[in-house]
Amino acid sequence: MQVSVENVGKLERKLTVRVPADQLDSQVRSRLVDLGRSVRLNGFRPGKVPAKVIEQRFGAQVRNEAMSELIRSTLTQAMEGQNLRPAMPPSVATTGAPSNGEIEYTATFEVMPEIGTVDVSGLEIVRVAADVTDADVDTMIDTLRQQRRTWALVERPAQAGDMVLFEYSAQAGDYRFPTEGLDRVGTVVGSGALFNELESSLIGLKAGDEQTLNLTFPADFRNEHLAGKEAQVAVKLVRVQVPELPTLDDGFFASFGIGDGGLDKFRADVKANLERELKGTLLGRLKSEVVEKLVAAYSELELPQGMIDAEANSLVRQAEAQARQQGQTANVTAAAFADVARRRVAAGLLLGEIARQNDIRLDSRRVAETLTTIASTYEEPEQVVELYNRDPQLMNALQSRVIEDQVTEWIADHAKATEQKLGFNEVMRPTA
Repeated sequence: MQVSVENVGKLERKLTVRVPADQLDSQVRSRLVDLGRSVRLNGFRPGKVPAKVIEQRFGAQVRNEAMSELIRSTLTQAMEGQNLRPAMPPSVATTGAPSNGEIEYTATFEVMPEIGTVDVSGLEIVRVAADVTDADVDTMIDTLRQQRRTWALVERPAQAGDMVLFEYSAQAGDYRFPTEGLDRVGTVVGSGALFNELESSLIGLKAGDEQTLNLTFPADFRNEHLAGKEAQVAVKLVRVQVPELPTLDDGFFASFGIGDGGLDKFRADVKANLERELKGTLLGRLKSEVVEKLVAAYSELELPQGMIDAEANSLVRQAEAQARQQGQTANVTAAAFADVARRRVAAGLLLGEIARQNDIRLDSRRVAETLTTIASTYEEPEQVVELYNRDPQLMNALQSRVIEDQVTEWIADHAKATEQKLGFNEVMRPTA
């Protein structure tokens, strides 16, 4: 086998490979003999089909298969012999016809960039830390009670926090909504589901009360004919309901799968869930911080365009799938994701190189722990674990995520990291 390499770009290589033609011919003959033993054709007994018939019927197909296998095996040898690491599958071209006793093919591909030693000691990383306090647990328990509240009809005037049902019409110039009659709407007063000026006007009204007032609708109001307009609004309150929160008793705890242990066990479970969510969010923030600083530090790194294009196309498919789930159409192109794709490719290459240079290996125990955490958010966690174990694609994605987490933490441990202490809500629900 003869191999020559041509640099046709900073990362693009053209590999020319010549192999003896009889190497292909011997493979073709061997395959045809094997086929003759097993093929069944009408008019011939099994294993008795003449070689010429086999050649006529299957020769072209067998030759193509043998050629593909020959290229696959020799191309791997050629790239290893030349110390070439392709970034994407090569584009192969050949006539397949022998010349001077040889068969020639060319493979064009981009190689992985030579990154060199990745030094993270100068990266300035802000590492956010937070804890789950008893107050955070109290807030979550109150949220869970609010989610399971019921509503009781009352005769008193509406107050903030009440659920009200009302009918209204709005007249803005020559436009009236609805065209005839009244539109019926429900809301919790003070929730912000409607704009504040309208919600506030409902406070103090009882069922059956009516009023007319002038209101200015917000500019982003869903009805474009009323958005940003001043209108005369007629309101009639239909009913008022007051919230009733469930009691923290065994029945409430049982609805969350707590059979024994009462309030103490329920609080412990709530805290454990909050700590799990907090841990994941903190690691996500750390990864974003590390990747941003790492990519910026190696902004001049030459990247394989094929990898960038593949990542951009993947992002397009994700956007299209998400749009379909929402009943919409995503009018996006790969160009719109070019910058994001470039950063992702750079991050992946750099993180992978750091793992290789520092012998950071996948922690199988951590993979299992992460899978358990993912599965715990579903009603039937055992089925989720089984799904991952059966699906190589899902498991590979999980393993890639875990090794990235390991490398992220290694970088933070070896960089110039400073700790920033925040509260649980500041981490989980940032305002900026």
